[in-house]
Amino acid sequence: MTGTPRTLAEELRTRPDGGLVGLLRARPDLLSPVPGDVTQLATRAGTRASVVRAVERLDRFVLQTAEALAVAPDPCPYATLGALMGGDAGDPAVAAALPGAVAELRAQALVWGPDDRLRLVRTARELLTPSAVHPSPTGLGPTVAEAVAGMSPGLLQEIIAAAGLPTTHDPVTAAAALGALFGDRARMAALLDTAPAESVAVLDKLLWGPPYGGVTDRPAPHLRWLLDRGLLLPAGARNVVLPREVALHLRGGRAHHTTEPAAPALSPATERDPQLMDNAAASQAFTALATVEELLKEWDLGGPAVLRAGGMSVRDLKRTATALDTTEQLAAFWLELAYGAGLIASDGEADERFAATPAAGEWLQLPDPERWAVLVAGWLAATRTPGVVGTADAKGRALAVLGPHLDRSPAPEVRRRALALLASLPPGTSVPASAVLARMRWERPLRGGRPAAGPAAADGAGEVTAPAGTAPAPADDLRSRLAQWALTEAELLGVTGRGALAAHGRGLVDTPPDGAEPTPDDTAAAAARAATRLAPLLPEPLDHVLLQADLTAVAPGPLERPLAEALGVLADIESKGGATVYRFTPGSVRRALDAGRSAAELQEFLTRHSRTPVPQPLAYLIDDVARRHGQLRIGAAAAYVRCDDDALLSEILADRRAAPLRLRRLAPTVLAAQTSPDQLLDGLRAMGYAPAAESAAGDVLIARADSYRTPPRTAPTPVPDGPPSPDPTLLAAAVRAIRAGDLAATAERKPVHAPAPATGSLPRTTSAETLATMQAAVLTHSALWIGYVNADGAASQRVIAPVRVEGGFVTAFDHTADEVRTYPLHRITGVAELADDSV
Repeated sequence: MTGTPRTLAEELRTRPDGGLVGLLRARPDLLSPVPGDVTQLATRAGTRASVVRAVERLDRFVLQTAEALAVAPDPCPYATLGALMGGDAGDPAVAAALPGAVAELRAQALVWGPDDRLRLVRTARELLTPSAVHPSPTGLGPTVAEAVAGMSPGLLQEIIAAAGLPTTHDPVTAAAALGALFGDRARMAALLDTAPAESVAVLDKLLWGPPYGGVTDRPAPHLRWLLDRGLLLPAGARNVVLPREVALHLRGGRAHHTTEPAAPALSPATERDPQLMDNAAASQAFTALATVEELLKEWDLGGPAVLRAGGMSVRDLKRTATALDTTEQLAAFWLELAYGAGLIASDGEADERFAATPAAGEWLQLPDPERWAVLVAGWLAATRTPGVVGTADAKGRALAVLGPHLDRSPAPEVRRRALALLASLPPGTSVPASAVLARMRWERPLRGGRPAAGPAAADGAGEVTAPAGTAPAPADDLRSRLAQWALTEAELLGVTGRGALAAHGRGLVDTPPDGAEPTPDDTAAAAARAATRLAPLLPEPLDHVLLQADLTAVAPGPLERPLAEALGVLADIESKGGATVYRFTPGSVRRALDAGRSAAELQEFLTRHSRTPVPQPLAYLIDDVARRHGQLRIGAAAAYVRCDDDALLSEILADRRAAPLRLRRLAPTVLAAQTSPDQLLDGLRAMGYAPAAESAAGDVLIARADSYRTPPRTAPTPVPDGPPSPDPTLLAAAVRAIRAGDLAATAERKPVHAPAPATGSLPRTTSAETLATMQAAVLTHSALWIGYVNADGAASQRVIAPVRVEGGFVTAFDHTADEVRTYPLHRITGVAELADDSV
């Protein structure tokens, strides 16, 4: 194609395959489904939903360039755009960055046309053009032609006469003359030189927006001077507007108050020893593992009930926070982290409650680095956002942890970008969170929304008041909050240490070489690589403790899992930290005996794993509890107690504390109770006895702590933030299909027995003509253009080279699909020969 393209489709048609690949990668929504040809691609690229998504992903300077094009003439020469961005005086930084911004808008099919005729896609212009309902960040108002539309022709003639212009014969030429005056720097300066100082002050108030203001029925003289000359134009009964041409003259030609061609610097930077930062991150990673492990242990026999609307109650969240010795907000994070990793879920029973999943048991048996990798991989990909727990949803209901409506689809992209910014700094370097947030707001200024500015108001003296500039992007928009949460959560997980990205955390920001969004497999592989780097920094598990005479044991570091599990049964955890303190009590020793361990086994266990001798008080405690353990036997009648020592049973009967158990003697060595065995067991233990449960055969029951688990559950699926990023194979196939479809739609055709159909419509021939043309094409090895309707009723046009026609089917090489296919003849609407040079 030669000459200047007249439409976006014509320009896209001239792009190389690499240009189309770049467009489809930047705007993957254009691939759902794959466009049939370039015309369909251009049409879809101009739809409102697609343009909104593309505009929201522009950085601040590229967006400012698009906003300048929206207020520029259409089409706009590059020089005019440069003047709007840099002003009359020019700005070297803007001039250097502007070509890249225009190229980015071209690449995303938001701008097309040569440099002397740049055109913003119509839908993008509608989105970004200033209006009274949707103010522009430029702070500009409508043009003179737009502002005077519908104005009385007589009033318009009076305005141009007061401005010193000759009257015209129609409103169109009058508006053009007034706009030309305001756009002429010399004549406009001369006009403003005659303005009263109060009038110039009014213009200054509206200069940077909002351009609308209110006036009274009797404007002050300095306002009347502006209204008479069209420097302020009516915008309703009591509103006025500053025309765009006037504002641009007063601004020195600048469309924006502040143009930001470069991203904010990540500063101030604080440099520390990288090894210290890595060690701090590794310490926090170990703490994260211990916290999740403690949560699973807390819920080992089942967690809290599930609310009717889903999630946990506030009371249960407080209990969990107390058990984890943390705040409710951090408890919500640990709960959502375990939930996202598939370690906890609801059991799905009638009385639904949360519990650990079977995957939790497998996770607990993994080495520490692998366990950390599971948590981090789930965190990176999760769209569930614990930071919103406690806030209200659209209906004013509080959002519950582990409940619905916690998904925020931009969260994974924000996390990765925050880590990538930290990775751009030298090792061991940290910056304030505000610097990271400022950079991310520059990169995606529209993702968090932009506050709309209202019109200025008139004071009691008929004066117009307005703010002197546009409001900055809010610091509490969703994207900023997601970024702040991402930085906090990265610190909690040990990905960062004291604000600096750790060496093992840098592996998490590795992206696929083709630039596509990482898949779950990519995320898991990155987490595994990071875990490999973390492994040498984690403390080695210990196989010993230090027993002390005050019935405590000190673990000077993390214990090997079998030792930690056994010690957790034999003793109660008294304090945590760098060293864990366990305390031995009669109840904890009895718990170990209930689990089937004998006194001798407990003594041998402590001797083997203690670096200090077993203290005599601890040995006496174990022997004393073991001696009394199992003297009483409890079984199920309703419940009974039996004991060879009838004096002991008499002592129990005489004890007033046994009254709630409603005991009575059945035999010298047997008491019956009207309570369940569990209640009887707990009651006698509360009285200071050490009974043991027995089976129906009279054997002592070993009360092992059986864990409660949900049925197999999968981790929650992240909610995607739009279509997935296409891989290179899909992009290449899509471009081939678009090119082939475009060839089928635009190729020159020969008529069969009727004039060729119009470009873009399906050919129509009779069945006999279709069959004859197909058979002739097989003999001549020529290509044909066909219309085809598939089994779903979808119509398409294709270019094929028939190879064989038989049995009501044609076998041909399909240039559209780039493969050999077979088509039923009855589904072919018509056929036409192609010109000799079309394929």
